[in-house]
Amino acid sequence: MSGRKKALLKGGAEQRYDKRRADRRKMWKAAKITVATLIAAAFAILFLMPIVLTITNSFMSSSEISANYGSVFATNSTGGKVYIAEKVNLKFIPDMVSFSQYITVLFKSPEYLLKFWNSVFLVGPIVVFQLIVATLASYGFARYQGKLRQIIFFSYIILMLMPYQVTLVPNYLVSDWLNILDTYKAIWLPGIFSPFAVYLLTKFMRRIPTSVIEAAQIDGAGEWQIYRKICMPLCKGAICSAAILVFIDYWNMVEQPLILLKDADSHPLSVFLSKINQGEIGLAFAVATIYMVPSLLIFLYGEEYLVEGITYQGGIKG
Repeated sequence: MSGRKKALLKGGAEQRYDKRRADRRKMWKAAKITVATLIAAAFAILFLMPIVLTITNSFMSSSEISANYGSVFATNSTGGKVYIAEKVNLKFIPDMVSFSQYITVLFKSPEYLLKFWNSVFLVGPIVVFQLIVATLASYGFARYQGKLRQIIFFSYIILMLMPYQVTLVPNYLVSDWLNILDTYKAIWLPGIFSPFAVYLLTKFMRRIPTSVIEAAQIDGAGEWQIYRKICMPLCKGAICSAAILVFIDYWNMVEQPLILLKDADSHPLSVFLSKINQGEIGLAFAVATIYMVPSLLIFLYGEEYLVEGITYQGGIKG
C-alpha cells in the first residue's frame, strides 16, 4: 500500500474519531441540560404549589374549606392549638366552584378593601420617594470620592445588613419624639430613607464609564444635566429593579404597622393575613389571592427590567 493511501486511511480514522467524540460531547451536554431543566421544573412546581393552592382554594365554599383544613386552625377550650391527629387534605380542585368568599370580601365586608387601600397608601409613597432619594444619593456616592463618602456609604451598608427588627425600637422612639406615632409618617419616613435602593443604584452607577461623563462635561453639561440625561436613562433597568424589590418588601410588611400604628383601622391587609382565625379561613384564601394580584402584575410587567437591572454591567448599549 502506498504512503498516500495510508495517509488517507489514517486521516479518515482521525475524522471518524473526532466525529464520535463531538457526538459524545453533544449527548453529554444535552443530558446535562435535560437534568438541569428537570431539577428547575421540580423546584418551580414546589414554589408554585402554595400560590396555586391559595388561588384554587379561594373558590371553595366555607364548608369545604373547614372540612379540609379545619383541623389545622382548631383550638382547645383555653384557646391553644390542638394536636393534628389526622392528615390534612390538600385539595387543588374544589368540588364545586363558589364565589361566596369573593362576594363577602368585595361587597359584604368593606373593611378588607379598606385595609387593601391602606396598603396602597402606605407602600406607594415609600416606593416613589425612596427612589427619588436613592437616585440623588447614589449619584453623589458614584460621582465623588473621599474618606467621608466612604464612611457614609459604609454606614449605609451596615444599616442595610441589619434586620428591621433591630431598628424597630429606635424608629419607635424617634417617632414618639417627633410626635408622629400612630400616623402613616411613622412608616413612611423610615421607608423613604431606607438604604437598600441607595446601595443597589450606587453599585450600578459606578459601572457607567467615566469617559461618557467626561464627554458630557466637555460639551458643557452640568451636574444636573449629567444626572438627568445620562445617569437616569442608563439606570432605568436598575431603578425598575429597585422599585419592584422595594414594593414587594413593603407590601408584605407586618411588624412595622403592628408596632407603629395603634389604630387597627389603619393597618394594611398584610396584618390581617397574619391573624387568621378559625372563622375566617375561607376569607383568608380569597383575601390572599386579591393581595397577590398587584405583586404578580408588577413582577410580570417589570420582569424584563428586573433581569436587565441585575445582569447589565454598565456602559452604552448599541
